[in-house]
Amino acid sequence: MRASSQRADVVIVGGGVVGSAVAYFLARDPDFWGSVVVVERDPTYATASTTLSAASVRQQFSTPVNIQMSQFAIQILKHPEMWFPLLDPVPEFDFVEGGYLFLASPAGGPTLWANHTIQRSLNVPVVILSPDELAYRFPWLNTSDIAGGSLGTSGEGWFDASALMVAFQQSAKASGVTYVTGEVTGILSFGGRVDAVMLADGRLIECGTLVNAAGARAGALAKFAGVDLPVVPRKRMVFSFSAKAEIDSPLVIDSSGVYFRPDAPNYISGYSPKEGEPDPDTLDLTVDMAMWEDKVWPAIAHRVPDFEAVKMRRAWAGHYEVNTVDHNAIIGPHPEVTNLLFANGYSGHGLQQAPATGRGLAELIIHGGYRTIDLSPLGYERIARAQPLRELNVV
Repeated sequence: MRASSQRADVVIVGGGVVGSAVAYFLARDPDFWGSVVVVERDPTYATASTTLSAASVRQQFSTPVNIQMSQFAIQILKHPEMWFPLLDPVPEFDFVEGGYLFLASPAGGPTLWANHTIQRSLNVPVVILSPDELAYRFPWLNTSDIAGGSLGTSGEGWFDASALMVAFQQSAKASGVTYVTGEVTGILSFGGRVDAVMLADGRLIECGTLVNAAGARAGALAKFAGVDLPVVPRKRMVFSFSAKAEIDSPLVIDSSGVYFRPDAPNYISGYSPKEGEPDPDTLDLTVDMAMWEDKVWPAIAHRVPDFEAVKMRRAWAGHYEVNTVDHNAIIGPHPEVTNLLFANGYSGHGLQQAPATGRGLAELIIHGGYRTIDLSPLGYERIARAQPLRELNVV
């Protein structure tokens, strides 16, 4: 018996914030007259990277294109009325411009200054603070082993991640995008092009263009098309805790790599393993409390003496879709399977880079090239050439 089928000009696999941003910008472009179908395996988004993230945005990157992408995201967070005119009421993202504070050890000082030079060239509102200046501004901070810090003074902070995802989804649907529940189990290709995706229930969806926005499962999806995509799922845990002392804190990235930020009335914290530390590929989301006991709590207690006595409130785990080559996103077409487009490998930056990704891929599909931010440095070609574009500020 032949499987039922439908056709769309663009099929997007993954309905989280990245996939829905692509759908939104396609459907909202007046020059696009095609059809868009988004395929999502779990419409509850209970285990989506978006909903389980630390929900933050920053401009303090070492890669210029990453800075530009975050700058666009901040425009949307600050002015939702301009970007979601079809939604009533206007979505609220609860954007708290608390800033990011990167702390550097003596060994990390040169990198801090090099990143600062790049950031200031792109008008990022960031200042370098000496240990004495840090101690004056943040009297709760232990600066005994710190060479300096980089503080974002505006345009950085945290927000409601689910609200942003839902805004893109609702606007896309209101603009004619169809969302389909299903899991892609195969891709049909011929002559170097993707023809259709096959779902677990036997349905086929033929497509003119296929966008891989499958998050933690992006590498597996690419394999269905015979493409090697160096993107793997890595577990990242977030720990929520309370403390007796209240501190007025930005999002702090300690020299150890541990981060913490306010999450009123509590705080959240976490850690991404460094190169050489255990960090297996996994779809498991079980929380390992040893991370808190052995790594996170000792680091925050050292950096903030008031955190020596804290109470654990809850913990959860989500996924980073890690690009194992250079920790930067892979965006744009495959050089040989040219109607297969990637929106993958953000390595923890996907939420804040989703708007720019969506707009960029829509420009590529509709107009044949990028018209706003040039995302070509993040193209797959660098992977094929083994020429990584390394991001140094990975949190």
